[in-house]
Amino acid sequence: MRAAVVRTFGGPEVVEVVEAELPEPAARQVRIKVAAAALNPVDAGVRSGVFGGAGKQIGLGWDVAGTVDATGVATAWNVGDEVVALDYGMVKPLGTHAEYVVVDTDAVAKAPESVDAVAAATLPLNALTAVQALDLLELTAGQSLLVTGAAGAVGGFAVQLAARRGIAVTGLARETDEQLVRSLGAAGFTATGEGSYDAVLDAAVLGEAALARVRAGGAYAGVIPQAQPASVRGVRTTAVEVSADGARLAELVRLVDEGVLTLRVAETFALDDAAKAHARLAEGGVRGRLVLVP
Repeated sequence: MRAAVVRTFGGPEVVEVVEAELPEPAARQVRIKVAAAALNPVDAGVRSGVFGGAGKQIGLGWDVAGTVDATGVATAWNVGDEVVALDYGMVKPLGTHAEYVVVDTDAVAKAPESVDAVAAATLPLNALTAVQALDLLELTAGQSLLVTGAAGAVGGFAVQLAARRGIAVTGLARETDEQLVRSLGAAGFTATGEGSYDAVLDAAVLGEAALARVRAGGAYAGVIPQAQPASVRGVRTTAVEVSADGARLAELVRLVDEGVLTLRVAETFALDDAAKAHARLAEGGVRGRLVLVP
């Protein structure tokens, strides 16, 4: 099969599409024939060496939508099932940017029925990150939340999920994104980050600048593991480390089919054009996800 990998660190030009051995599922694993796989900022970090792995072949891609192609023993999935999954891991020989990928069965959920595979591929990593970050904040209905990067993928899901919980959400984004952010369910909008809130979900990775917007005794959640700012004024600071959770992913799929969550695709690229997709991501200003289609 073909797969997008890096064997040296650098810019988009280091992304290669290589021939790789078809992976075989072990017990409690399934192999998915990839229909679509989203490109995320974490992939750019892997490509540039942020997470290490020098001297190794490193596969790219965490999100996948596709069809179960083979199963190991002790799995409830069947060949032909349409699924989505999160393939967690920073430094691994192969990722989801490939024609096939093997994942653990408990990372898999039935694919949404209301959208195609390209749109479905934008759900797992970003929506799981958003919902798990919200869980860390432990907010209740009526409390106030500032979501930074509210027009982005994680931030957009966070706005929608928090609004559904009855939380008073204010979105921080560029002025040109106000209409989008409000359409996602934000009750308030700011381009400057003013105000005081019970909590901040810092999808834009503003760090201390976002922490300053939390009231004394409130809560802050970042999206880069172990990179949250130190606590001040009694504010509880934490950061999400996303985990593959098929049951939780199934809940998010249901919200997609109910129209609660909006999936946004910016552009699609052939797998052979993976380097071009990385170059487009590096340009910035992408609203929605870039998606690779083998």
